[in-house]
Amino acid sequence: MNKGKSSIDMRMFTRDANFIRLFIVFIAVFIICTALKGTQFLNLGNFQSMMKQFPEYGLLAVAISLALLIGGIDLSAVYIANLSAIIAGKFLLSMAGADTADGTVHVMIFASFGVAVLVGAAAGGLNGYLISGFGIPAMLATLGTQSLFWGLGVVITGGSSMSGFPKPLASMINKSIGAVPVTVILFIAASLLAGLVVSRMVLGRQMKMYGTNNKATTYAGLNNRKLVVTTHVIAGILASLSGIIMWGRYSSCKADNGSSYTMQAILIAVMGGVSPNGGKGNIQGVVLAVLIIQMVSSVLNMFNNIPTACRQIIWGGLLLVVMIFNYVVNNRSKRH
Repeated sequence: MNKGKSSIDMRMFTRDANFIRLFIVFIAVFIICTALKGTQFLNLGNFQSMMKQFPEYGLLAVAISLALLIGGIDLSAVYIANLSAIIAGKFLLSMAGADTADGTVHVMIFASFGVAVLVGAAAGGLNGYLISGFGIPAMLATLGTQSLFWGLGVVITGGSSMSGFPKPLASMINKSIGAVPVTVILFIAASLLAGLVVSRMVLGRQMKMYGTNNKATTYAGLNNRKLVVTTHVIAGILASLSGIIMWGRYSSCKADNGSSYTMQAILIAVMGGVSPNGGKGNIQGVVLAVLIIQMVSSVLNMFNNIPTACRQIIWGGLLLVVMIFNYVVNNRSKRH
């Protein structure tokens, strides 16, 4: 009996160990950022700026985390976000003109958000069906749909930015409740729901089982195709929410908005404790990793002499370091 109890305690400790490590890293990064930039970093304006920036790629990181959890990956998430916003933008422009009454404009804006979510769900469903229905490896399937979604976005927009949207659109998305932007509230709500799915619901357990051994889930009687499609539909919806945020923040839609976010989102997911091999991870770790990456990004932006290419090198290097670190830690825990 005691042996069983101690084994449960050890599992609980192992499950939380990554979050504890991340929290220590969070504190360390906060101290380093403060030491490097002092009051420029510890500034209310800087914190408000950070709150406006991280929800768009934070939602993409949560979306990619779900794909990683089932042993796959989603390289098309950013382009699902853009395509969702572009089609929703086209819908809004066709339904709300300059002479449309304010009340109708607000209704049409909310309807366009619904269109964006539907597009995201359909795009995610396509990814899931290509992977589970045709047996295409997730990396190749989502690499293909990445080009497909980007191409559709370019065709619809004519290769330029789509703008001229009603003014209430930007004010609704960029609005704050007290000191907290609406986009941060949206990110928290979406992350909480995704966290509940992964940690508390049957679907989350099935996703982890599938990510660990998809043959075992077949023998256990699970519908693997439905599971993969459902996971990618949820990921597509999360990506579409990111697209809505970018749409409102830039007051325009473009096929390649946030094209650098794919690397950041994968880095965040892996740093947050989601195994690239599938079957392991939680959303709370991903959320904490989002905050860590945002602090690093914010400080990098304060150094004007660091070119964009070097920042990509930093993100790529960080991803490699995190993966090597996770590999070492996992090997140690296996030996113990």
